[in-house]
Amino acid sequence: MLYQFWAIDTVINSPPANLEQDYCCISHIYRSSERDITARLAPINNMNGFDIGFLFWLFLILLIFLWPQYKLKALQGARLNLIRRLERMLGCRVVTLIHRQERVGLFGIPFYRYIDIEDSEHVLRAIRITPPDMPIAMIIHTPGGLVLAAAQIALALKEHKAKTIAIIPHYAMSGGTLIALAADEIWMDENAVLGPVDPQISDPRHGAIPAASILKVVNEKGREKVREEYLILADIAEKAVGQMENLVYTLVKDKLGEEKARELAKIMVGGRWTHDYPITVEEARRLGILVKTEIPAEVYQLMELYPQPAAVRPSVEYVPMPYAPPRTRRSGQ
Repeated sequence: MLYQFWAIDTVINSPPANLEQDYCCISHIYRSSERDITARLAPINNMNGFDIGFLFWLFLILLIFLWPQYKLKALQGARLNLIRRLERMLGCRVVTLIHRQERVGLFGIPFYRYIDIEDSEHVLRAIRITPPDMPIAMIIHTPGGLVLAAAQIALALKEHKAKTIAIIPHYAMSGGTLIALAADEIWMDENAVLGPVDPQISDPRHGAIPAASILKVVNEKGREKVREEYLILADIAEKAVGQMENLVYTLVKDKLGEEKARELAKIMVGGRWTHDYPITVEEARRLGILVKTEIPAEVYQLMELYPQPAAVRPSVEYVPMPYAPPRTRRSGQ
């Protein structure tokens, strides 16, 4: 560009005889400069177009793969904040055992949750790092799960020196009931339910079979009329029922006394009901289980942070806010 300005200045100060020659020189300089600038800018323009498209697809891919993870991290942060608030309010460590079908990922595949060994490892660690004189409150929302995992949690909760509380906002079936029975206090929503803890024996052809039902069939038909494979199942079922009765008795004997503890263990394990039978607050009290129905509002707020997948949620719609009771008009008006 400096050469270009110098050439112009030279033409202005040149004599008239050289004007035509200098004009040709300037034209050549301008054409050369224009071609040079165009050639230099072409790769930049092409690169800009490439960058915009590349950045768009990169952003889209990151949004698809990272946005669900970001939402999950934000949800976990909100849960921890609410758990800390509950701990300050109750003056104890709060541990949650909440199982829902959560969809997190690109394809929204639901993960069916139940009590497993990983749960027992985490709960036992939480109990282990809690000081002996600090109470523990466990929020339980589960359909049940592995007997081994539930038994480990229940025994660890019972052995804790300070007071233990089981909080059940909706349901705690099977293994969840077993854990709740280990706590010193059980807090339930007025419409929440517990469930029987009768063992279920796995069968390759029929799935899970109630142990009490296997024993009943074998006793009614007679052992000589039953095939060997079902005699094996009956032997396993008898052991499972006895083990579960002893476990329930161990968990509740200090609260109910030996006689009532034995009676409750036989009722909860003996197959009086189907495995999904809902034991309400009133029925639990009739069985001798001590239940309170005062649950902090923060527990329900915490449950809202464990959303059920929209695709499998029932068609329930309502305005999510409490209403004031209607005012009654006076008779004179």
